Amino acid sequence: MQNYAYAMQTKLAMSDNWRGWIAENLLLNIPPESLVGTLVSNGYSPSLAQQEVLAAMNSPYVAAALRSMERLNNRLRKREWVLDIYRKLNQQRPNGGEIPRRHRLSRDEFYDQYFFTNRPVVITGMMDDWPALQKWNFDFFRQHYGDRQVEVQMGRSQDAQYEINCVQHKQTMRFGDYVDMVERAGKTNDFYMTANNSSQNKMALKELWDDVRLVPEYLNPDSPDTGFFWLGPAGTLTPFHHDLTNNFMAQVMGSKRVRLVPACEIANIYNHMHCYTEVDGGHIDYQRFPRMQQAQLMECTLSPGEILFLPIGCWHYVEGLAPSVTLSFINFQADNDYHSFYTTYQQV
Repeated sequence: MQNYAYAMQTKLAMSDNWRGWIAENLLLNIPPESLVGTLVSNGYSPSLAQQEVLAAMNSPYVAAALRSMERLNNRLRKREWVLDIYRKLNQQRPNGGEIPRRHRLSRDEFYDQYFFTNRPVVITGMMDDWPALQKWNFDFFRQHYGDRQVEVQMGRSQDAQYEINCVQHKQTMRFGDYVDMVERAGKTNDFYMTANNSSQNKMALKELWDDVRLVPEYLNPDSPDTGFFWLGPAGTLTPFHHDLTNNFMAQVMGSKRVRLVPACEIANIYNHMHCYTEVDGGHIDYQRFPRMQQAQLMECTLSPGEILFLPIGCWHYVEGLAPSVTLSFINFQADNDYHSFYTTYQQV
């Protein structure tokens, strides 16, 4: 910003930076008299300040931009209205705050009632034939895969933005040593093996997938996206975020608490960057984030043998209640490509 000394040095000639500032604030509907006051406080004379603001207001370029902004705002308000329709319908559904649990849900029921309607569901009975449910434990991991080099996230508890900065926390170590850490640890979020580590771990632990059935009732077994491996102690956290695909969480060991907010609640969840929010899903601060009081909050506990369907755009917070292993899948039989036309990776 210009200051008084700079304004005097240029003999009070209005700079293009200040003219751009005037135009930007007019587009933001800041009152003209407020703009004049700011210019005067930065060393410009009242007459020059008024002249420049009036010139910007009368500019055909600014006038056209204002008309375009108004049309854009009207389109955005119309889209917000459509989202509000879905919010209201969601919240009127009987037991709308509960995530339904369905045993051995058929393919048609899953797709018609949940996938295509963007609704979460916990599915039971579809992992009963997985050898992993009987075989996987810490001793099994150490005995068969202990010498494999795996990638994990370390030092998460010292970084409030550990998820956004996940690349900075990657570390390679023996899988047996990591399993020892998980088994000995108490409740901690300091280390975790997640989907962000999958590029190396899928090869290092590739035989583990022999113990997994890909649930062909819902998933495409011919897809190259055959799943992601998560292993961590009690206390691991995944902060509120949304994925860019529909997702299955299949619980193999331990249990997790999951809190969900439907995608249509985007106006209430304080999305500040990409797919993240500053709202702490474990301890929601309703004074700092008052609109969260209007959001539909859903919750479930996921136990071994259960699959949670996370719909595309659904905000979710995950907390490990015990040392746990989870597999996640995105290779649905229906089209699951939503990331190719997603563009808001920056601040919003």
